[in-house]
Parts: sequence; C-alpha cells; structure tokens
Amino acid sequence: MTLGVVSGIIGTILKMGVDTFFVNKNISKLPFRVTAAGVWVNSKKQASSRNGQILGTIMDLGMGMIGAIGQVSILTKTGRDNLATKSTFFGIAYGSIVTAILSGFNVNKIKPKDATSNLAYVLSHLVYGVGVTYTASLLGDETLWDTPPKNDYLQPTQPTSAQKDLQTLTMAK
Repeated sequence: MTLGVVSGIIGTILKMGVDTFFVNKNISKLPFRVTAAGVWVNSKKQASSRNGQILGTIMDLGMGMIGAIGQVSILTKTGRDNLATKSTFFGIAYGSIVTAILSGFNVNKIKPKDATSNLAYVLSHLVYGVGVTYTASLLGDETLWDTPPKNDYLQPTQPTSAQKDLQTLTMAK
C-alpha cells in the first residue's frame, strides 16, 4: 500500500504540473483542482480561492493515491512488461472515470464544458498514469513482480526473482 501511496503522490504532482502548464498557456480554462473542489463548495469563486484550491489539491491527491494503489495491485498480477501500454491505458482510463464522476455530480457546477479543456485533462491524466506506473516499477521490490503461473502444465519460461537469487548463491559457492 505504501508503494501505491508514494506512486500516487508522485503521479499526481506530475499531473498537476502538466495541468498548470495547460492553464498557463490558455489551453485549459480551469485547473483540475478547481473542478475537484467544485464538488465540495457552492461557487466557482470559492473553488478558485486559495482555500478552495487547497481543498481541490487534497482531493486530487487522495484520488491519485487510491488509483495508484489499484495500479500497483494490477502490476503485481500482470508483471512489469509493456509498461508504456499499461501506464497509458491506466492514466487515460482512470482519468476519464474520475473526470466523469466529478462532472456528473449534480452539485458540481464547476466543470469545463469545452473540448480543449477536457482534452487537456485527458493528457494530464496520461502523464499521471505514466508517473504512477514507472514510479511503482522503479521503487517496488523485485518480488512484487513475480506473477504466479497460469497453469501447472507448462514450465515457466523465466525464473522468478527468488530462483534467480538462489542461482546466484549457488554459483558463488
């Protein structure tokens, strides 16, 4: 779980950086943290205030950590191969779900209605997915990525990290 939390924080910080870049370049009309705060406050003015943006940042970090815990769980079952594909899929899929949920709340009147802002959100979440996946892959212990065999009929094609360690020990003697 700690790996997911750390990966989620790093991925969310990267996402916020890209999101801020898009807002500063006037590509996106609204930072994602303001959209996140819009679920909890009554007006765009409150969501855009300093306290509203702090609230949105905390909510965004929380959602990012939850998603990253799920991604670490998926990676432990599927392994570390094809990280580019897995990270891109995860970032876009998770970001789409979170954005749809935030925009779908009846109380949230603060949401971008233009395609460009929503596209910027998708790209920001893609960066989040890449950040989470690669951070988890780099920081995670080797034993996390050993996937159990799907059946007992075929011999594994690659040794597990425990078998590699054993081979290294026996060669050293």
